[in-house]
This record gives sequence, C-alpha cells and structure tokens, in this order.
Amino acid sequence: MPEDKYTRCPGCKTIFRVTDQQLAVRGGQVRCGHCKNVFDGHAERISLAPKAVPDQPFHDEALLGPPTVTLRDARALEPLPAAANAADAADAADAADAADAAVAAADVSPSPPARADELLPEPPDTAAAPPGPAERESDEALPAAADALPALDYANRFARPRGGRLPGALDRWAVFALPLLLLALIAQAAFHFRDALAAHVPAAKPLLVRACALLGCSVGPLQESSGLSIDASDLQADPAHRGLLTLTATLRNRAGWPLAYPHLELTLTDAQDQVVVRRALAPAEYVGAGADLAAGIAANAEVPVKLFIDASATTQAGYRLYAFYP
Repeated sequence: MPEDKYTRCPGCKTIFRVTDQQLAVRGGQVRCGHCKNVFDGHAERISLAPKAVPDQPFHDEALLGPPTVTLRDARALEPLPAAANAADAADAADAADAADAAVAAADVSPSPPARADELLPEPPDTAAAPPGPAERESDEALPAAADALPALDYANRFARPRGGRLPGALDRWAVFALPLLLLALIAQAAFHFRDALAAHVPAAKPLLVRACALLGCSVGPLQESSGLSIDASDLQADPAHRGLLTLTATLRNRAGWPLAYPHLELTLTDAQDQVVVRRALAPAEYVGAGADLAAGIAANAEVPVKLFIDASATTQAGYRLYAFYP
C-alpha cells in the first residue's frame, strides 16, 4: 500500500491526503478544491502524528481546518480549464488517464466524509497565462529607453554645469537681454507717468516733450482734484439785466506743482434743494483770454472766476459749485 502523505493548501490551509503517484502526474502541481488555489504539492507537504484511535475519524479542526479527504474517483474531481489548442487537449487526456491509474493504486481505506472536488492536478495553461514581469520588462524597456535618450540629451545641453555658471550662449544672451529689458521697463513707466514726471522733475520736461513729438503724445500739467479748492464763490442777480446771474469765485492751486485747469459744475436748486439746472463749464468758458490753458494753474496760485448765466427760464433759490476733471 502506498504510504499516505499530506499536503496543505497555502491559501485556505486545507489539508489533503495524497500519494506520490498523484503528485507525479503534473510535477506536483495541484489545485485546491476548496479555494481553487493552484500550488506545488511537494513544497507544501507536511507530516502528521499517527492517529491515537485508528477506528475513529480524524477531526482535529484546530490543526487540520476543513475535513481531510481521500481521492476516490478522478472522473468526479473538478475538471481542468479547456486547452487552448490540440496539443493542450492531448496533454489533458493523458493527465486524466494517469490520474485514473494513480487512483486505482491508491489506498481506499475508510476516512472522514470526502468531497470529490477537493484536489486535482493542474496542467499548465499557456493560453491564458499573462506574461511574467521579466517578459514585460524585456519587451517594454528598450523602447522606453530609446524614447528617453533624445529628451535626456536635450536636457543636458541646457543644464547648469556643476560650477554654477550658465552655458556660454545663455550667458551672453543674458548679458544683452537684461539691460534691454530694464530700459524697456523704464521707458514704459516714463511714458505712462510722463505728466507726473514733468511736474515733479521739471528738468526732464523738455526731453519728454521731444519724445512725445515722435510718439504722437503730449505732456501736460497734472490733474489732481485734491490739490484744488474753491476758496470763495457767490451767485447774484444782475440788477441791470433781468434773468441774468453773475457767478464769482476764486480757484486755488494748493499743490507745489502746476495743475491742469478743471471743469466747474454749477447746480441751481429751488427752495426744496431740488436740482433745477446743472451745467458743466469748461476752462475756456471761465478763464480769461490771456491765460495759457496748456500751462495750467501755477503752484500755489489763484485764478479768479467770473461768469454770466442766463436763468430767465428758471426759478432758483440756491446753488452748488464743484471743481472736477472729466
């Protein structure tokens, strides 16, 4: 009688009774009928102590896990996956015949209730087996490395050397480009703030005027409403002309540099302080004929304002006067 041997599934820890003939069918490769795991029966062989009571079934669940089974009929075991081609089908038929011969020679002594689908030699399935890691690496490593070579070469051409200096071409480009960029930034700032620059740096005004003559721009006094104030104003009816109003005011430049002439907004109101007439007056309407509008109001200077307003079609009780830049 062949010697009983035991092997244990590494997946579910189920222990099976096997013989050398059964393990020799497929080089020891078997499939667990409990969890369907394929493992090497030789590598997982274990030794069990002799039974204390031969007549009693072996039920040490703490040691063996699920019940121990004995192969009885190879035809009742779980079938192998279908072969991918005619050669695999022939191998599967040979495996079944070998299993029949092994079972016929096996010990059929009484044992605990057995399940016929617990154990079956597993033939190699070459059609469904995915390529191993080594095969994938050998197939993919060369194209990936070939693709990486141009990028690595390009990066090395422009990489900073260990000494910390840029390559010669980039170094020369930086020497010429940085001053040009700085000059362009200064020129853009001077163009945008040309009025403020001419007001705060009078010596730069002639240069700005010549530059604007080429660029088609102009240099004028600053427009800062915060530097202007109306110190005194009065609106009176002209006794000599019915419906004619006379507006007098004093416009002061409190800044330390020239400011552009502002517009004046005159609003006539009724007894309920509701707007009756609102009118915006341009500098040419309230400045005398001899004034230079382009030069603006000199620093800390005063400008007298006198206007005649036709109000014959309105009835007013008050007024408001503001200076603003449009």
